[in-house]
Order: sequence, then C-alpha cells, then structure tokens
Amino acid sequence: MLPQETVRRKRDGETLSAEAIAEFVDGITDGSITDAQIAAFGMAVYFSGLSREETIALTLAMRDSGDVLSWQGIEHPVADKHSTGGVGDNVSLMLAPIAAACGLAVPMISGRGLGHTGGTLDKMEAIPGYTTQPDNALFRRVVDEVGCAIIGQTANLAPADKRFYGVRDVTATVESIPLITASILSKKLAAGLGSLVLDVKFGDGAFMTTYEKAKALAETLVDVADGAGTRTTALLTDMNQPLASAAGNAVEVRNAVQFLTGASRDSRLETVTLALAADMLMVSGHETDHGAAHATVKAALDNGRAADLFARMVHELGGPADFIERHDSLLPQAPLNTPVAAASSGYVSAIEARDIGIAVVEMGGGRRTREDEIDHSVGLSALVPVGTSVGKGDPIAMIHARDETSSQAARNAVLRAYTISSEKPETRHPVAGRIGEG
Repeated sequence: MLPQETVRRKRDGETLSAEAIAEFVDGITDGSITDAQIAAFGMAVYFSGLSREETIALTLAMRDSGDVLSWQGIEHPVADKHSTGGVGDNVSLMLAPIAAACGLAVPMISGRGLGHTGGTLDKMEAIPGYTTQPDNALFRRVVDEVGCAIIGQTANLAPADKRFYGVRDVTATVESIPLITASILSKKLAAGLGSLVLDVKFGDGAFMTTYEKAKALAETLVDVADGAGTRTTALLTDMNQPLASAAGNAVEVRNAVQFLTGASRDSRLETVTLALAADMLMVSGHETDHGAAHATVKAALDNGRAADLFARMVHELGGPADFIERHDSLLPQAPLNTPVAAASSGYVSAIEARDIGIAVVEMGGGRRTREDEIDHSVGLSALVPVGTSVGKGDPIAMIHARDETSSQAARNAVLRAYTISSEKPETRHPVAGRIGEG
C-alpha cells in the first residue's frame, strides 16, 4: 500500500490491517518513507487513535524492525521494569539487583533523561569506567552470571521507534497513548522479556499529570503487552514530590548505594521499590503470594545480597571493583555545596517536583538539547519530604553546583518549589493503584 494511502485511511478514522502497519514501519526503517509522511501518520493517529489490535500490530512491527534478543539457556525467569519518568526516581538502580537476588534475570535496557525527568543511563554514567553500551556477548554474560545488567538501547534495537520518536518529538505528537504505548513496549519487548512491570507515574513531576490519565495509559500498556505475549502489570505511583531525597546523577547514585547498604533509605522510595520488586516476582511466576513476594524482596535487600550484586554488575561492566566501599570518593563531586534554608516555620505541605527537576537541568544535570553534555556532579540532595516539620532557617535541601550563579538560581528554584504551611498535610501512599493480574 502507498504510504500516503495508509495516512489517508488513518486520517479518515479507518482501521488499518496489521500488514499495512508492518509495511509502513518497514518504510520507516529502510528510509523509503519520508519524515513528512511519518509526521502525517503520527498526527493522524493523534486525532483518530488506534484500536487495541492496531496498537499491538504497531508495537510488534517496531519491535521486529531490529534485533530481538533471545535468552535461551538462561535458567532464571527473564523480567524487567519500565518507569514513565519522574524526579528523584532512581528505583532501577536498586530494583535490578534486588530482583536478581531473588532469582530473576534482569536485562534492564534504560534511557536517558527526558525533559525535566532524570534518566537511568545518565546516572549510571556517573560511575567511573561503567560502560552503558556493551556488546551483546558481554551483556548476556553479565545477565547470566550476575543476574542483572543496566545498559542503554543499542542502535539495532527497535530502530523504527527511534526514528518515529524523533519525528514525533518535533511535530507535537508525543502525547498520544497508542504511540506512547507502542514506543515503550517495542523497545522492552525487543529485549526478549518473559514478563514486565510498569511504573506509571502521575502528578506534577510526571508526564501524566493526573491519576486518570496515568490509569488510562497503564491500562493500554498492560492490555497491549499482554496481547503481544508478554505478561505485564502496572503500578500507579505518585510523583507530586521527588521520590528520593536526591535529584541529579551522581547524587542519585550515592543515594542508591546508601539505600542498598542500609546506610539510609527514603521511606517513599523504599515503598515503591519493594512494591515493584514484589510485582516482578509475582508476574514472572516466581512467587504466587504478594505477602511472600514482599518478604522475599525485603530480605534480599536487608541481607546485603542486592548490594553485592550491584557491586558485581558495576565491576563486570567496567566500573571499580570496590565501588560500593569507595563510592563517595569515586563519584564526581560538585565544587560548591550549599544548604537551602527554610523561609518560614511549619510543615512542608507541597513540593513542585517538576520545578525541582527543571532546576537540576538548568544546573547542567540534564540536557536542553540532545547534543548537550551532562555535568554528572551537580544536583540536589537532602530534600526533605512533604509532611516534615521545619523551623525557619532549617535546611530543606543541599545544592551541589559548579558555580555561584547556578547555585543561587537553584536556591531560588527550591524555595519556589517548597510550600510551608501551619497545618500538617495528609499523608498519601506513594502506590495509588495496580493494573493487571500477577
């Protein structure tokens, strides 16, 4: 079928066959379809939508546009997790080794920061020597021998999605649930997973700002992933404040090491991490009872097994053998560290998580353009959570900046982001819902 006919049919609200969708995706991959035609198709989908069957067909076609990994010979269930993105969301760094310590194989293919949200890949690159782009042989060996490996997407993994997303990003068609679904799942399913758990975030610091929008996305993701043959569940988690007490790259890695070793654990971060890990055990079939699954993942964290596997993963992928022991001196550190003092006394009643994320980007901890180099050392730590009682002048955050100008800008941003009130706010559980069976 001519690509313009595919665009016209979707523009007019017709249902496309799996063959027509596969042919269009082939054209995206081999370059025979132009960026203009891709943009037109994206806009047609944006307004006309895709059915469940069309979304499954688009997901599978983009999955099959490049390599599809096989884990034949790996004895453990192959599972992964994907987050839709948030602020202070370093869950993957702890989740992968926790799940591996419980008997799962976790080939975690992660992305870079997007907009105001941080990226797992950028965080891992704060570790000296760590390679995020190993060849397939090394990737497979680390997953097999250690149990987990956190790496970046290779050029041959869902290349049609990479091109399609690049066009969507500049043509105002990103915010389409069917296209978001196909983009996320094509990459994850190309990793050859047996099961998948999704962390779909909502709130000020998430791309889906309301619970209702996040729920709609989660339902579509789970439905399409199941339809494509990968057993999937989703948790809906609150991103109306930073998840960890740190936001940045090196500062979030430091926070993750402290979490794994038990030196310090943020309460909301622990709740979300263990809930996702327990769901990974459930949906993979490794456990059949939620209570038992939660106890298993908590034990793997508390007995030090997860920390040991994180250390092994880092070393096998090129990082220092003693990274856990020496992480504080090995991670890049900003030259200027300045506390932010509360402007008044009371309770922290709200934190604009998006503003915190943007502050980190403006300090150099994220990208304004794709070509920008990241300063892994900058960020915010010691962020006090909602509900904390503070006195005027008490520290509510620590700024890690490269110069006085960016430090002052970050201070102003933090003070704008924090609301301090006389009444203590209600406590909200960070896990607000669950979609799917497992």
